[in-house]
Amino acid sequence: MRIDAPGLQAFVAVANRRNFGRAAAELHITQAALSRRLQTLEEYLGVKLIERTTRSVELTRVGREFLPRGQRLLGELETALTEIRETGKALRGDVSIACVPTIGVRYLPRVIHEYSARYPDNRIKILDHSSFGVADAVLRREAEFGINVAGSHDAGLVSVPLVRDRFVLICRDDHALAHHKRVPWSQLEPHPLIFAGHVSGNRPLLDLALAADSPKLRAYYEVQRSSTAFGLVAEGVGAAVVPSLAVQRDAYPRIRVVALVAPVVSRSLVVISARNAQLSPAAQALYDMLVRHAVRGGAKKRVA
Repeated sequence: MRIDAPGLQAFVAVANRRNFGRAAAELHITQAALSRRLQTLEEYLGVKLIERTTRSVELTRVGREFLPRGQRLLGELETALTEIRETGKALRGDVSIACVPTIGVRYLPRVIHEYSARYPDNRIKILDHSSFGVADAVLRREAEFGINVAGSHDAGLVSVPLVRDRFVLICRDDHALAHHKRVPWSQLEPHPLIFAGHVSGNRPLLDLALAADSPKLRAYYEVQRSSTAFGLVAEGVGAAVVPSLAVQRDAYPRIRVVALVAPVVSRSLVVISARNAQLSPAAQALYDMLVRHAVRGGAKKRVA
């Protein structure tokens, strides 16, 4: 069922003014246009609302009964439109985003802190997923945009570079490699490693980057989240290869971070959104802030 807002405006204006000329002037339209709007509304409702003679304009019985409802409907519509307009101008509203878990450890919180200081009334829902889950959430409109590992994405998505993130080795302070500042991948061969599982978006990047040199790494344990790798390393189970953005230096005092070289392997993180999607004002503000943060920090710089 459609709502004939122009017809409703015409009826209420005529009912209030009891004069077509003054009602048309109030709506900034001609009397002919006013008459057409009113006629269209009456035809749609199937009843006569206004009785017009050469001397007077009167409401029919149905028109008198409908007038309070029509005024209320117009008032509610005006209020709703005003709220939407003010919300857009103030960039207020709820935001839902998706991201790979590691971006939520250090990088995203800094931006969220800045955003919440500027827009304290906005609520943010963060869906931390695997790379596939992030893309799927954006495509299904469960999230307005996402932060994901760069790679081949669905044709329905567009991406903007955000940051480059190196892979590092984490090990406990009693590990044989703990006191090195950097080690080549080949030196990891004798050690039991905790590695990203095949479901993780990091695994294809590592496999591709290391295929040429083919170090015989001993991946004894596979995990899908870097937080699990940290827990295992903290217990002395083994050393782990993780993205540097996943490192929380104060959370595990005994864990040491060692740069991996020969080769240096990194991943690119991007902001993704659905092609031709129109973000809400609140989401657009957060999206723009993320991009500006990347530009300030240098989107092509490696995170060490």
